Amino acid sequence: MAEDKIEPGNTQAEFIKNELNFDVDPEDPLTKASLEDHPENEWIDILGNGQLKKKVLKAGKANTRPSRGDICKAKITGKLENGTIVEQEEEVTFQLGDVEVVQGLDLAVALMDIGEEAEVEVASRFAYGTLGEKDKIPSGVTVWYTVELKDVEYEPEIESLAVNQRKEMGNKKRERGNWWIRRDEPTLAIQCYRRALDFLSPSKSGTLGEDAVQEPESDAEMQALLEDRLTVYNNLAAAQLKTQAYEAALKSVENVLGCQPQNIKALFRKGKILHLKGEHLKAYETLLHAQKLVPQNKAIQQELSVIKIKTVKDADKEKNLYRKMLGTKKENADAKGEEKKDRKIKTTTIAWSIIGGTIAAAVGVIAYKLIS
Repeated sequence: MAEDKIEPGNTQAEFIKNELNFDVDPEDPLTKASLEDHPENEWIDILGNGQLKKKVLKAGKANTRPSRGDICKAKITGKLENGTIVEQEEEVTFQLGDVEVVQGLDLAVALMDIGEEAEVEVASRFAYGTLGEKDKIPSGVTVWYTVELKDVEYEPEIESLAVNQRKEMGNKKRERGNWWIRRDEPTLAIQCYRRALDFLSPSKSGTLGEDAVQEPESDAEMQALLEDRLTVYNNLAAAQLKTQAYEAALKSVENVLGCQPQNIKALFRKGKILHLKGEHLKAYETLLHAQKLVPQNKAIQQELSVIKIKTVKDADKEKNLYRKMLGTKKENADAKGEEKKDRKIKTTTIAWSIIGGTIAAAVGVIAYKLIS
């Protein structure tokens, strides 16, 4: 197959748009940063808003930038404006695009070549935000990173991984999702949990791919994988609940309850979801079942007391509605009766008027004959 070449005078953006049929906006700051080379010691404004900047300190091997999903290994040092080191990793491994590092680094590393060393300035919004991080990173601060991209490996085929590898990668993503939940970033948490489920699914064929040399999954391995998967579904439901994606959250808890009908977390979240959907009676029944399993659970008791009041109000509303409906029917019936009665009176009046007129005419004729 002939290799595609960029004709002289054409930019990479034009080549991608015209030859590969991808709709690329060459003026978009992130697109520019992705397609252009980055000269050494020159700041690049990646997002075009000053909140994420990158400067090459040492060039790497050309045309070796990682793609989304690739496994990146990097040396990272993060400092505050006063020079205080707040992060230091001799070698951190993360999957690009899965927000396993702060968003600013996730975007910046995608623009680095293997062997490249760069300085990355990450504003608070794309670093640790208003929450900061424990006692080491204050609220709302910019972090300056020195990053060396050591190596990049292609995204692994999940089917080719052994069960213990899938468990390790899946649970790493689950833990990262938990980290984002604690930071009140449910959308990013959902992204992590969905990726975790990809790795914690059993292989399609019961083995690990056509070319795999590992033994087929044992019952114990399958059970362990299933339990981890159900934990992720429970966490996913909690994150979806925060984004008000109630139908999706309900589906997630049903995936848990389908395998573990007495899972307390799943029952509680299902009750909460149904409550927020306005299905108070179903929510009450679900939480009542959960309370029977753990009678002393205060969270369940509190939720039940709230829903009980709402269920009573719903019942009162229905009664009032029925009363109104019955009252309206009676009023309609009475109105129809009155109308029928009026029609009868009018009909009788008209009939007597006709009879009276006929008699008067007859008397007139007789009187005329007598006079004549």
